[in-house]
Amino acid sequence: MRRGMKTDERSIFLVGMMAAGKTTVGRDLAALLGFNFRDADQLVEERAGVDISWIFDQEGESGFRDREQLAIDTATKMPRTVLATGGGAVLRESNRRAMRERGLVVYLKANADLLAERARRDHRRPLLNVGDVGSRVDALLREREPLYAQVAHLTVTTGRRSASSVAANIVERLRRLGPTATQP
Repeated sequence: MRRGMKTDERSIFLVGMMAAGKTTVGRDLAALLGFNFRDADQLVEERAGVDISWIFDQEGESGFRDREQLAIDTATKMPRTVLATGGGAVLRESNRRAMRERGLVVYLKANADLLAERARRDHRRPLLNVGDVGSRVDALLREREPLYAQVAHLTVTTGRRSASSVAANIVERLRRLGPTATQP
């Protein structure tokens, strides 16, 4: 990836539904690019000193979104960083604007059935602590997909490909966009 890219490469922000693979793909993508990797949810937890479930229990979704907004504002200012955002990060206009203006936004797109299948195995997602995970994923996807598409500079369908394959595909697509793809 280094060839054709200038030293002032912009950061890359991954958006998409929970369980789309943003964190796993993000780590692989950062390694391929020689960038730092950060996870917005992890930044929120580090600053709060508690996990996201506790924040949701005590402060509700709105309290979490306030904390997430601060983490995204900070992280989008970091140079040469791949940032995996939370699935709902796009709900706030300020987050969408910060990501769009400060870097390259990649939407990791996956279908609802695959997302629900993956999410059922992960009990740490407060918004999916419901009886019918599939219906909840469908509803969230209908609400958020237009926002993901709006903010994205690039959309990559993940499907059942490995994270390393998706990351390599992103790098290849960045190469095709040319040397200014990740520059301000």
